[in-house]
Amino acid sequence: MADRSLRGIRLGAQSLQSEEGVVFHDRTQHSYVCSTCSKETTLTFAADAEPPQTWECRACGGEAALRVGDTTVVIDHSDEKAARTHWDMLLERRSIPELEELLEERLAFIRARRGAGETAKKSA
Repeated sequence: MADRSLRGIRLGAQSLQSEEGVVFHDRTQHSYVCSTCSKETTLTFAADAEPPQTWECRACGGEAALRVGDTTVVIDHSDEKAARTHWDMLLERRSIPELEELLEERLAFIRARRGAGETAKKSA
C-alpha cells in the first residue's frame, strides 16, 4: 500500500517554475516628488514606455510630479474642465424662473395630496 500512495507538496509552498532561460524586458526607474508632503517615490517602467507626468503619492494621496534631472515637470492644468454638478446640468436645461414655477407646482400637488389623505382618515 505504501508504494501506491500519492506524494506532493503543500499549496503555495514553492513554485515549480524556474527563471532559467527567461529574458527580462529592459526597464528604467523614474522618480516622482509629491507637491504636498515632498515624499519621493521611485517606480520602475519598461524602457520603451513613456512615464506619466503625474502619479498618486503613496503617503498622502496627493499629486506627485515626475522628476527629470534636478527639477520636476511642470504640469499644465489649464485644459482640464471643472466637474459639472447636477445643478449645473439642470441650469443648462431650465432657467431659474422655470425652476421656481415647477417647484411651486410640485409643492401644491404634495400639499393637495396630503390634505386629501387627512380628510379621508378623519371621515373613516
